[in-house]
Amino acid sequence: MQYKNIIRILGLLVTLLSVTMLPPAFVSLIYRDGGGVSFLMGFILCLITGILSWYPNRAEKGDLRAREGFLIVVLFWTVLASFSAIPLLLLEEPNLSMADAFFESFSGLTTTGATILTHIDELPHAVLYYRQQLQWLGGMGIIVLAVAVLPMLGIGGMQLYRAETPGPVKDSKMTPRIADTAKHLWYIYLSLTIACALAYWVVGMSVFDAICHAFSTIAIGGFSTHDASMGYFNSPQINLVCVFFLVIAGVNFALHYAVVQSRSLKNYLFDPEFKVFIAIQVALTLICFAVLMMTGTYNDADVALDQALFQSVSISTTAGFATTSFADWPTLLPILLIFASFIGGCAGSTGGGMKVVRVLLLYLQGIRELNKLVHPKAVFTIKLGKKPLPDRVVEAVWGFFSAYAAVFVICMLLLLAAGVDDITAFTAVAACLNNLGPGLGEVASNFAGLNDFSKWVLILAMLFGRLEIFTLLVLFTPAFWRS
Repeated sequence: MQYKNIIRILGLLVTLLSVTMLPPAFVSLIYRDGGGVSFLMGFILCLITGILSWYPNRAEKGDLRAREGFLIVVLFWTVLASFSAIPLLLLEEPNLSMADAFFESFSGLTTTGATILTHIDELPHAVLYYRQQLQWLGGMGIIVLAVAVLPMLGIGGMQLYRAETPGPVKDSKMTPRIADTAKHLWYIYLSLTIACALAYWVVGMSVFDAICHAFSTIAIGGFSTHDASMGYFNSPQINLVCVFFLVIAGVNFALHYAVVQSRSLKNYLFDPEFKVFIAIQVALTLICFAVLMMTGTYNDADVALDQALFQSVSISTTAGFATTSFADWPTLLPILLIFASFIGGCAGSTGGGMKVVRVLLLYLQGIRELNKLVHPKAVFTIKLGKKPLPDRVVEAVWGFFSAYAAVFVICMLLLLAAGVDDITAFTAVAACLNNLGPGLGEVASNFAGLNDFSKWVLILAMLFGRLEIFTLLVLFTPAFWRS
């Protein structure tokens, strides 16, 4: 294991992270809210730590193997999220405990969107901006990880696209070099963020709110600058903009790249995962709309459709924005939407969950098993689009699903053992493992009421969800550490 090389890389990453603490300090200067000092101190601490880690090991360069790759990917999130908690720990207002500061920073960087903060409207602008920026940076990290890095390690949902996607997406990398891949993804991500911010501003948000919400929308994070989330604006136009960009961000970014390169929207129409993703959004919206109208939750059909569309897309893409407390809706709908978050976005998107393509393959495998019962001697192949997939891909999906279920059950049992009630425990783990944010019960609005042990368990769940289970799980196997 090339430990010195890994320390060198982490030193560089922490040094880069330190620079991201300057914009909140600048925001504090503009609004004179007194919250900038902790970010300047965080900048200095991260910069010194980063340089001290990098400089002694600056000559330690070498080709990284898969094992080092796994370790760097896990440390990327754990180390950066831990250092991101420093400014939150140094703040005088709000005064956060260690567990609370780490929970907020991990939730931000993993784009989970679960928060322990209350009275968000009263927080300094610097803190509000920093939370949103964390999600945006985390979203970019997810895209580069999912499309450029994880496939090279032989894991991740993007592996499924090798067999069937036309054009530049069919290889493990969209372009020959990772740096080029990351650069193209960065351009797409940045362009979508700017477009989203402009759209929010045009339909009525302030410049500050437009930028902050664009960060968390494109990252499918869910943090807001207001306690009432999107409900603060009470605007169907803002809701529609949010839904539009959440759907775009929930689609595979490699597919966006293919569309940009070919200058044709046909790539979307030919992609099976995209079609299923859109079908899920439409079906959820129609079910929610029908139930809300039949139960008389809303008397106005336009309002019911607006709420049904927004909450369905927000929860199912794992953003977690809210216009109303969906926990107060008829019982069927909150549970339905929580289960929809297990599906999440497409592979290679900023969405959480198990990813649409995996759930699609599980469904196709189930159909194949039923057909085998009827025709035992027939040979059935699973096709994604028009191309058959090898059995090893389906086996990998089953392995992922079983590991996902096991992690979910263990985390839920730990929360129950810590004294959390069953509905809160179930939805809190679902919200964190799926990188969703809000849950039901005690965690319907925030996670402040949970004990510290539960918060640490949920931090681990966030990491498992964001790192696609196996990336983190492999570190717990003895074989990984044997030389």
